[in-house]
Amino acid sequence: MRFINSSLSGLLLLTTGVLTVACTHTPAINTGENAAFFMKAVDDIKLENANRRKWGNAVIADLDNDGFQDLLLTDHGFSIKLYWNNKGVFGKGFDLLVGDTHGIAVGDFNKDGISDVLVSRGGGSGDNARNAKLFHIDNQRNITKGKEFDDPLKLMRGRTSKFYDGDNDGDLDLLLFGFPGNKGEAEIPSYSYKNNGNGQQILSSNLPKTMQDGQKLLVTDFNQDKISDFILYGNARITLHQGNGDLTFNDVTDKWLKSDIHHVTSISEIDYDNDGDFDLFLTTGKELKIGETFYNQEQNIFSFYTKRGPFKFEDLVIDDILMLENYQSSWPMQDIYIGESAYKYEHPGEYHQGQNVRLVNSNALGWPDKLDKKGLYIGYIGNDTWRIAGNTWSPTTGVIRNVKSYPAYAHEQGIKNILLENRNQKFVDITTGAALDELTHSNAAAIGDYDNNGYQDIFIVDRGNLSKSVQQTLWLNQGNGKFEKNVTHDIYSNDLGAIGLGAESLDYNQDGKLDLIFANDRGNWHLYKNTLASKHNYINIAVKNSVNASSPIGAIVKITACDKSQIRRVGSSSAAYSQSSDTVIHFGLGQCKNIERVEVRWPNGETYNNQDVKINRLLTF
Repeated sequence: MRFINSSLSGLLLLTTGVLTVACTHTPAINTGENAAFFMKAVDDIKLENANRRKWGNAVIADLDNDGFQDLLLTDHGFSIKLYWNNKGVFGKGFDLLVGDTHGIAVGDFNKDGISDVLVSRGGGSGDNARNAKLFHIDNQRNITKGKEFDDPLKLMRGRTSKFYDGDNDGDLDLLLFGFPGNKGEAEIPSYSYKNNGNGQQILSSNLPKTMQDGQKLLVTDFNQDKISDFILYGNARITLHQGNGDLTFNDVTDKWLKSDIHHVTSISEIDYDNDGDFDLFLTTGKELKIGETFYNQEQNIFSFYTKRGPFKFEDLVIDDILMLENYQSSWPMQDIYIGESAYKYEHPGEYHQGQNVRLVNSNALGWPDKLDKKGLYIGYIGNDTWRIAGNTWSPTTGVIRNVKSYPAYAHEQGIKNILLENRNQKFVDITTGAALDELTHSNAAAIGDYDNNGYQDIFIVDRGNLSKSVQQTLWLNQGNGKFEKNVTHDIYSNDLGAIGLGAESLDYNQDGKLDLIFANDRGNWHLYKNTLASKHNYINIAVKNSVNASSPIGAIVKITACDKSQIRRVGSSSAAYSQSSDTVIHFGLGQCKNIERVEVRWPNGETYNNQDVKINRLLTF
């Protein structure tokens, strides 16, 4: 073990064969106490400016092992784009796979030093079940398609892919969840696979049956027996499944929860009180209803959401020109029919992103007697008034400007998110005591110590109002069991007609401050750089394979600094469908400058325990 004085802005590095530790003082930025907490990282990544349907969270992994996290971003039904991180600046997005793609698992399941990426593929609404597709990415950024396993993965309407070490033998096993078919399967479409140690994933057992969108999954260890458990959610109540160490699980929901919990949209591990066990933060929110509308009176913007059959909105008073923006519906029901003759509007661009349509009244006169085709109908019916109706199956959304008035819609009141404390083999709801009981509809969260004070904070992606810009929510952990809402973070969703989706924390530029990436379904991806003016210290720990080549995914990292301890799990996030492989673990230290101990425990039981990691003086700025 040795200290290296790096050239990176006073960075001190501690290296061993399996661990890299970076520890420093975060420089204060002279921008004033009320400066924005985050800023959009427009110079560091060139994200596509297109409103598209999304799937889940960003997948974070150092795919080329150069020390910087790369990104895999999924636009549902269109493509998965890979963004290489070039020392804090991302390159142009590269299409890894196009088509109907869902959950992504990243790891090195065959221990060859090359990143493995397993992608679950959709099944064409039940008519085209397929198995997951495998890619290998080496340290020179070469990408090769993987071969099928000797016993191919089951065909399914793929949803969720998670690598994890479920039997604690040092290699990565696999959980695959699929959407139930329309006609009913002879087998339950969710499976546990065992890694046989020879580069093969062997079917081990069936997993619990899920209904509708109930394939959302958190892999954790809620009973702290060092065996992986998982929590299922997304439809009906959440259920807790305790691992037996042999890739089988028992439902222990009633033992751990006092009452059923519904409307959960994401679950995150968080040791909010630094007591050494993982608590849970649950975002909750109700889905938009069929025919739900929004009206922004200040800007005269009308927006809508509907699905599953015919609809007709109240007539809109607009004047001579109708501007429809970010109209999205899925093939084959996405066509637009205009005026009394219901002629088909010829969209000049590709259909997978939101359509923008400008109609003049003279080209849209009248209303058809029959609405006999699937899609959207628009017609001008006189006196500055327009009519919109139609019939679609998949979720359909759009935004219309210059609407002079519209009847108020009785939106459902929000519900509170939930903080569950892990207490004596039960989860106890402490949301109110933690001052987190704000009523809202939330769709995702990311956990991280964004102000580096030594306690984990919570970033929340709101479901949003489709007719307005939305400021997202950031709760800062005060270290006394309570959270305080920050209002200067400057993270906004300006994508009209979009719905909040997934979020992740990462330090993409390795400056010691956690950044954020989040997505809006039917909107854009957004990367925000942490610009907090802070005098707090931090430590970044890059966890590698163990001495015996056990994967770091699922490893527990614990630090002790100034007699206070913190823990994190490698690869853990709120991602419902995917498994990242972010092996850089970030801890805020507050004013502390002494790292007394770093401990790592890999899933196979191997440990690293060093009590000499003391830095008595940090380089300052």
